[in-house]
Amino acid sequence: MAWWWPLLLELLRVLPTWAGDELLNICMNAKHHKRVPGPEDKLYEECIPWKDNACCTLTTSWEAHLDVSPLYNFSLFHCGLLMPGCRKHFIQAICFYECSPNLGPWIRPVGSLGWEEAPSGQGERVVNAPLCQEDCEEWWEDCRMSYTCKSNWRGGWDWSQGKNRCPKGAQCLPFSHYFPTPADLCEKTWSNSFKASPERRNSGRCLQKWFEPAQGNPNVAVARLFASSATSWELSYTLMVCSVFLPFLP
Repeated sequence: MAWWWPLLLELLRVLPTWAGDELLNICMNAKHHKRVPGPEDKLYEECIPWKDNACCTLTTSWEAHLDVSPLYNFSLFHCGLLMPGCRKHFIQAICFYECSPNLGPWIRPVGSLGWEEAPSGQGERVVNAPLCQEDCEEWWEDCRMSYTCKSNWRGGWDWSQGKNRCPKGAQCLPFSHYFPTPADLCEKTWSNSFKASPERRNSGRCLQKWFEPAQGNPNVAVARLFASSATSWELSYTLMVCSVFLPFLP
């Protein structure tokens, strides 16, 4: 057997794991995120689940709960007050996005996404993070009688008064008009940051935007699964290509 063959087999076995680990326990390069995750003893209300290991600070967690959050000067109340349950889901989603260190497999450079202009200080964002089926269904059910005026909240707002207002001609209608299904709400509010998964909680194949802190963070295992899947094929293919040329080495 050629000298290089056992080495190649060992690399095929361990490299996907090494590369996958680079996608775990990280914070995205964004305006309000810490550079590395770590404990935050005093996170605010809906952000508490991440206190043991967070990408957000106490200040960010508090600002996430304000009616007009200074995080992005964005008002959830552009068509009047939201139902309390609906507001709670959005705050949980903001905490999840800002605090979770388990979004690595879905982090992408903003410049690679076709955005004409990145929000100030934002080098990366999350794309298609798979939310569990119950998360999307409960979010939609609790929001369907609240009001909004747009289906894609990423752009197209009137910012002339310093915060988002409905653009001219846009009607304030129930959420169920702009988001006919739970998947529409999960995927369209923030331009596909989240993806509605058909998987259910505790399946190990979808993310929960909120969880009971005493029960531990279920998203750690999900991130590991997707990190491994995302890297193993690419690295294995690269190594197999290399193996074609190795026999020609002296």
